[in-house]
Amino acid sequence: MEIFGPIPSRRLGRSLGINNIPPKSCSYYCTYCQVGPTEQTEIERRHFYGADYLVELVKKRVAQLREQGETIDHLSFVPDGEPTLDADLGETIDKLRPLGIKIAIITNSSLIWREDVRETLKKADWVSLKVDSVDEKIWHRLNIPEGNLKLVTILEGMMTFAKEYTGTLVTETMLVKDRNVSKDSAIGIADFLCRLNPEKAYFLIPTRPPAISSIHPPSEEELNLFYQIVSQKVPHTEYLTGYEGNAFASTGNAAEDLLSITAVHPMRLEAVRELLAKNQANWPLVENLVKEGKIMETEYEGQKFYIRRFTKDK
Repeated sequence: MEIFGPIPSRRLGRSLGINNIPPKSCSYYCTYCQVGPTEQTEIERRHFYGADYLVELVKKRVAQLREQGETIDHLSFVPDGEPTLDADLGETIDKLRPLGIKIAIITNSSLIWREDVRETLKKADWVSLKVDSVDEKIWHRLNIPEGNLKLVTILEGMMTFAKEYTGTLVTETMLVKDRNVSKDSAIGIADFLCRLNPEKAYFLIPTRPPAISSIHPPSEEELNLFYQIVSQKVPHTEYLTGYEGNAFASTGNAAEDLLSITAVHPMRLEAVRELLAKNQANWPLVENLVKEGKIMETEYEGQKFYIRRFTKDK
């Protein structure tokens, strides 16, 4: 399906998805990809559906939704492959502009070393760049890139784009157990993101069946350690662990607030106590959530933190 949604997104509000790439035309064979394996990686831009075809589908869907009184916050290019492989992407964006809806692109960044790709991405209001690793060996093991790609060139392309881009720039990092969650990996990613300076750095975990069955999410302890290291250098850091919703608006329900916030980032003991007081709730509520396996207690540098549980019991 080329058009889907709108779906609720923590990052993009109500997002109408545009699938401008058929499965699975991609420059990577990401080991964690939920779309499945890439039979043949590619880096040459080409024509797929064509701009006019996609624009016509989007216009019909937008008209239908507006008749129903539904809102759309973004038109989002989130295809079954790498969106910048589409040679018609820039033209498609230009022809969607009359709809007056913001446009978002989620890219794996692999072609951002190309000037024409950077110029295309600049047309969007919101761009997410993938930064799974800044280490060549880890990058190859995790993303399995097309043979002609070079990580250093991609990272340089990201830096160039960040300096030129005037829209909202965010990053996305998939964290995988035994791949890119070590202390050294966290420091490397943090240093790069500090220089790139995105508006927000998002960190994800595999929550659906991956392309390779040996891929697993990190433990909550590993996630807490990673977050503590990165957030010291990157101020706006957030986890996307599969739970949507407004993490920071108080619902008046202490349990719901605690679960939604700890899904986004670990909470210090003091912050949990403040939230309970704000909602006139008591500590046994936290103890019950821990007992039920919904959150867990972990430590970092002598401080207690609470984080939402998502991994299965060992």
